[in-house]
Amino acid sequence: MTQPLTSQAILEVLQPVQDPELQKSLVDLNMIRNVKIDQGNVSFTLVLTTPACPLREFIVEDCQKAVRTLPGVQEVSIEVTAETPQQKSLPDRQGIAGVKNILAISSGKGGVGKSTIAVNVAVSLAQSGAKVGLLDADIYGPNDPTMLGLADAQVMVRQGPQGDVLEPAFNYGVKLVSMAFLIDKDQPVVWRGPMLNGVIRQFLYQVDWGELDYLLVDMPPGTGDAQLTMAQSVPMAGVVIVTTPQTVALLDSRKGLKMFQQLNVPVLGIVENMSYFIPPDMPDKKYDIFGSGGGQKTADELGVPLLGCVPLEIPLREGGDSGVPITISAPDSPGAKALREIANRIAGKVSVVALA
Repeated sequence: MTQPLTSQAILEVLQPVQDPELQKSLVDLNMIRNVKIDQGNVSFTLVLTTPACPLREFIVEDCQKAVRTLPGVQEVSIEVTAETPQQKSLPDRQGIAGVKNILAISSGKGGVGKSTIAVNVAVSLAQSGAKVGLLDADIYGPNDPTMLGLADAQVMVRQGPQGDVLEPAFNYGVKLVSMAFLIDKDQPVVWRGPMLNGVIRQFLYQVDWGELDYLLVDMPPGTGDAQLTMAQSVPMAGVVIVTTPQTVALLDSRKGLKMFQQLNVPVLGIVENMSYFIPPDMPDKKYDIFGSGGGQKTADELGVPLLGCVPLEIPLREGGDSGVPITISAPDSPGAKALREIANRIAGKVSVVALA
């Protein structure tokens, strides 16, 4: 005689199914909830660790296969949702209320397209359903408002219990704060380190960020005051290093990576930007203008993942200039697809660090 279906039986067959990144049982991680059985119809909620889970479809398929091994099961319905885990607190770092994960997008040198990566990763995470903020920490050369279509945005400052509070601008699902909102377009910022440190701390703690799954910090190039301020002020979920394939960029990126390691900030991986050029009139062609394989070689030598390679194509540049990121303007382009995959991998790495 066939045993009746029970919630316990469902959980038992799901016990061997693991989160591929965390390498732990979904049941043990409390990712299987609200199990219901109606005749032969089984339904439950799958709670992922990020809305941008890169392996979402594989996990759902594994769950369906496992439950269908039980006799009497006719249909398996899975509602997929997400709860982004909170990064670990540190005793000597001050977190930001409501912000779960703070991560830096950094580079050893300028001109590698770091802001392009930061903006498109932020937009991709927002498109996946995550709550996202972007802090433009490049005080001397703030470009994120232009890239996010917010060059003419007006931000408000209100009086809070602890002093002035800045309301971030908002577009494409991303909250943004930048020095560009506080100065004239052609006004240079001629500041020494202490003033730079002060404004970054204000952007961290005197902005109404609200509830965020991810706060991305677009760092200035190099290994100076801004990087030290970030690493020593807030508990960071990790850093992503952006480089291009040629040797001079890779040499500087290695220094930037080593600096964060010395400051005990987890390095989530390397992104190789401008990996190859795709001519618009010959989309099947690829030209390695800046060389090839440098990002992978550096990642292998330093023992960190290569999160992805982003091609150099005209829509990518046009998106930055027009204020419509390529992930919005040309979502099916090679660059947009690469950037979405990178965003998903970053989100996965952040979850692993938080739950390790």
